[in-house]
Amino acid sequence: MDQQQLQLLTESISRDFFHKPFRHTARFNSRLKTTGGRYLLRSHDIEINPKQYEIFGEEALVSIIKHELVHYHLHIESRGYKHRDPEFRQLLEEVGGARFCQSLPGAIRKEAYKHLYKCTDCNVSFKRKRRVNTAKYVCGRCRGKLIHIISE
Repeated sequence: MDQQQLQLLTESISRDFFHKPFRHTARFNSRLKTTGGRYLLRSHDIEINPKQYEIFGEEALVSIIKHELVHYHLHIESRGYKHRDPEFRQLLEEVGGARFCQSLPGAIRKEAYKHLYKCTDCNVSFKRKRRVNTAKYVCGRCRGKLIHIISE
């Protein structure tokens, strides 16, 4: 599938399921790694991860397009277009779009926590993104001394 076919597919899905025109651009963006697609608020364009189509097929692509079109139409109408908004969830359910896309094989998410600490008194472990000064900070549960276990 090329850009032209993606544009036509997006316009037809918008017309058939939302009964509204899609007047902006839909395109593939191969730089997307952890997401199936995204709606750009400023330009109102939709970008789709081409690997989702290559690996999971047209059904997954249509589901992702529906999800992004829900963002698009609600944002254009100045309604709740964010994932947590009830209007978004209701419209997504009505059109049958996916809430999440499938994970790509080989896509490994980076572990956010790099440091592990343990309390010497109550043996509770704490994970932190940043290093903690163990001379200055104590356990939040029992105020015991912390020791640094792992730094990745």
